[in-house]
Formats: sequence, structure tokens, C-alpha cells
Amino acid sequence: MKVTRIFDLLDNLKEKYRKQDILCGRVNGEWRKYSVDEYIEYSHTVSAALLELGFQKGDKIITIMNNRPEWNFFDMGIMMAGMVHVPVYPTLTENDYKFLINHSDAKCVVIGIEPIYRRVEPIISELENHPEIFTIDPIEGRRNYTEFLEIGRANMEKWMPTITQIKENTQPDEIATIIYTSGTTGNPKGVMLSHKNFVTNALAVAAVQTNDHNSNILSFLPLCHVYERVVCYKYQFLGASIYYAASLSTIAKDLKDIHAVGFCAVPRVLETMFDKLQAVGKDLKGIKKQIYSWAFRIAQVYDNENKNWFYKKKYEIADRLVYSKWRENLGGNPMIIVSGGSSIQERIIRLFSAAKLQVFEGYGLTETSPVIAVNNPRKNIWKIGTVGEILPCIEFKLAEDGEILTKGDCLMMGYYKDEAYTKTVIDDEGWFHTGDIGTMVEGRYLKITDRKKEIFKLSTGKYVAPQVIENRLKESYFIENAMVIGENEKIAAAIIVPNFNSLHFWCAKHKIHFETHEDLIANPEVIKRMQREITSINDTLAEHEQVRKFRLVADVWSTQTGEFSQTLKLRRGFLKKKYDAICREIYLHDKAEK
Repeated sequence: MKVTRIFDLLDNLKEKYRKQDILCGRVNGEWRKYSVDEYIEYSHTVSAALLELGFQKGDKIITIMNNRPEWNFFDMGIMMAGMVHVPVYPTLTENDYKFLINHSDAKCVVIGIEPIYRRVEPIISELENHPEIFTIDPIEGRRNYTEFLEIGRANMEKWMPTITQIKENTQPDEIATIIYTSGTTGNPKGVMLSHKNFVTNALAVAAVQTNDHNSNILSFLPLCHVYERVVCYKYQFLGASIYYAASLSTIAKDLKDIHAVGFCAVPRVLETMFDKLQAVGKDLKGIKKQIYSWAFRIAQVYDNENKNWFYKKKYEIADRLVYSKWRENLGGNPMIIVSGGSSIQERIIRLFSAAKLQVFEGYGLTETSPVIAVNNPRKNIWKIGTVGEILPCIEFKLAEDGEILTKGDCLMMGYYKDEAYTKTVIDDEGWFHTGDIGTMVEGRYLKITDRKKEIFKLSTGKYVAPQVIENRLKESYFIENAMVIGENEKIAAAIIVPNFNSLHFWCAKHKIHFETHEDLIANPEVIKRMQREITSINDTLAEHEQVRKFRLVADVWSTQTGEFSQTLKLRRGFLKKKYDAICREIYLHDKAEK
């Protein structure tokens, strides 16, 4: 059948893939598997319940829940009832929830677990539209999922003709969802996306995929984010089984448990996995340590285009002795890992790909539904340092300054209740200005160089793209995170969060004693060692890009403490305010003012 609306995926599944484990989630430590028939039944039950509760076509329904099959039931059920799904991150602040629920005009809010509910509870009485509140897990004093399903089942026969009529009359270009961008500054913007936006993108991405209805896929990135959501639509179109990880801490266990053949990630997740693999080698002794370190070095220069006979032989030995063991710990299968959200270090792509956990980097935005370009598993296109070829469904061009522009069926309908801002990003010819700077490699592959708004100019007139330098810094064994600064200054500088595990190991080796991390970053020997690291990295950079000064900080950067957005991008404005005193000290501003 032809899929033109998102809920057509259900009929497509029923026609082609009547499997028993299309959606799976952990319940009390065990996998609860839902069949295609159950998926369809629960989704229609949600539709009937919403209609019986009096909600109307076009009403906004917010879900705030962790990844679980119930998220999909509500997603499909909301849209089959002609309503608009507004999925929201489960990790926001009270003020964020108040803004999003009020701004979206939500008539109903569905909350997953009690810890999320407790974050929302303080602002419920302050909500302008007094939305109905339901929870998935039982919470005293609140209507929950069990009651919701009972309402739907009791009234299914009554509302089924209406649901059928709504589905028949829904056009592909009608709004399906509003996704609020996490943003690095200011209030989030509500991106309105249609059925056509999502379906066009999901089917285009499915066409470059090698996984199929026999595949088990692990999902752990938030489903409220456009990236994971469209990928899950893609897998549903292909009939692949989707298993939802209990949490980020269970990823390795879950991959092994389901014998996964793929997952989607953001660079930060893969960086963490890389660090853990690297740490394993530090704890080994003797010949095992030597073999592991040798295999790690072989992986760091892995290239699927490398046909050198001697390298291939070394690689085969490394795979047998080390990489195969990594795969065994993750379920034993080769995998396809798609990475997006921000640029990823090349050494991470090479390491995972050497272990047959092949990383395909892609690129897109919420406003483009989201994928614009991706390296192609089906064609075995894996051009390291690029985000691959432009999808056939995307109209694309580079502006004179290198900014990436797109338009076509994947482009958003606009920002909710903000026509003025919509006009600032979509020009009179219909081109969406992404704010990202790119270039074409070999005339085929798109390479992202930086965010247009993040590039800054030194007082010497030279431009600096901070993200490129930050990724280079984070390749260091001693650097966890970094932010490069220097706008309107003579030189570039950096605020650096050390990799404290690595520093602890180094300090133990060199008999350097400390009590706290603050003591550690103030130690002259540590600063001297970090300076050698920076000097080595500077040798790979253009003269104006080199980090001439740096300061170490003992903080942990996270989404909870505000340094990262929900999509794990640096919130530069927040960081500059947080470290204003350090920035001023680096450039001697206070001294100059006296």
C-alpha cells in the first residue's frame, strides 16, 4: 500500500509484517513485546478515548514521557483522531513546562512516570487552558492510563466510524505535530510539521537502509526529538522490531540482550562509549595490554577504502583478537549506527567502524523533518568527515557565504504562532536558511564546517569556526569538553573541562597528590601537561585558529546543569555568562578597565 500519512504505517504493517514484537519495552526488568495487531488496537483505543473525552480535531495533545511503546500508541492515536501531537522532553524545568504547555494551547497532557509528574505538578494550577492531565504509571489523585484505556475500549464501537472518516479525510499536507526546538538561547520555537514532511523524509531514509523486517533495533534517544522519531517511522515502514532501552546506562546490556543490528546516537553517546573502550585498555597488564593498545591504534586509522594488503592482514588479526570481543559484548552482530545532532570526531567513526559497528554520519534540523544528507549504508557510502549525499527528496543549494539552504516536501509548515520569525528563516523564494555553513567534497558529499552564528571574528579580521577546534581538542585523552572563545579579541582561547579519569591515572603514575578536582586543575604540573597537549593540537591548526590561552574548570557539563541543550549541543550564551569572570581574566579586561 502507499503510505502518505503517518498513521498509514499501521495499515502497512498489518498488510506486510504481522509480527509479534514490533514494539518492545522493559516492564519489571522483562521485555513486554507488542504485536502489530496490539499496536493497532492500542492506537485506536487512544483515539476513541480522546474523542469520548470531548477533544476536537486540531486540539493539541502533549505527551511527556520516556521512550516506551505507549509513546507510539499515543502518537498514532492522537493523529488518527485528527489532533496534533506535541511531544515534550521529560527532563525540562518547571518554567519550560509552563511555557510549552501554555504556548501550545494544549488541551490534554499525558505524563509517563512519577518523577516527570513531580516536575510538572507545581505549575499545573498556573496553566492557562487548564488541560486534562493523565499519567501512564499510576499516581495517586490522577487519572491514569488504565482508566484512559477503559474509556477508549468502552466507546470504541461508538467512535470507530468517526475515526475511519477522520483518517480518510486527513490530507498529507495537514499538520501532524508541533515539535519545540530545544534551543541554545531564548524560548523554544514550535516547529509545525505535516504528515507529508515526515513521510517523505522517513521513506527517503528507509531507501538508503540495509536493515529490514528481520532486524532488531535499539532506541534510546528521546522520541520527542525529531531525529529519533523519524528513524522509528522508518523502521516501522521496514517492519523492523524496535526495542526501547530502559535508560542510557543499560544500552550495552540491552544491545546484547536483543542481538541488535543497529541504533541511532548523538556524538556525546559515542564519545562516552569510546572513552569506556579506551579505559579498558588502561586496566590491562602485560601482553594483553600491548595487544589491546596495538588494536586500538589499528582502529584509529581504519578506512574502508584502504586496500593495502599489509594493513588488511593486521586488521584481520586485530579483529579476531579484540574487535570481535567488543561485538560479543554488544550482542555479536555487525551494526549500522547513524549519528547526527552535531559533528562527530573522525577517530570515533574509525574505531567503531573497524569493529564492524559502522558509523554513518548524517545531518538535518527539526525544520527539515529532519534529514538533509546522510552517508548511505545501501550504497556503502561512508565518507569520513562528511555527512554524505543530499537525499533525493531535498532541494538544496549553498549560498555565497556557504550557508546551507533547502526547500521541498520536507520543509516545515512554519513556527507555531510566530509568522514573523518564520519569514526570517524562509526567504521569498521559499529557501530555508539553516544557519549552518557547508561545502561539497568531491562534488557529492556535504561537509558541515560550523554554525553560521557560532563563527566569530578575531580583532585581526580572521574568522574562527569554534566547533572544529573543539572537536580537535576533545580528541585528546585528557580533555572531556571545551568551548573556544575569542570574538573581537586578538587570539582564540578555550575553557576546558579535563577528562578527570585520565588525569587521575596520569597523576598516580607521576605521584602527584591532590584532594579535590579544584586542587588538581590548579596544580602546575597538570597545567604544564595540559599545555603540552594544547601545543600538540595547535600544530594541526591554522595560526589564527590556535588556542593561545586556556583555563581548566572542575565542573561537569550536562543538560541538567544547563551547559548542554537537550540535544547535547553547547549552550554558548549560558557558558559565557557562567564563566564571564574567567573570560575577562583570560583577556585581561578587568585590568584594562582599571
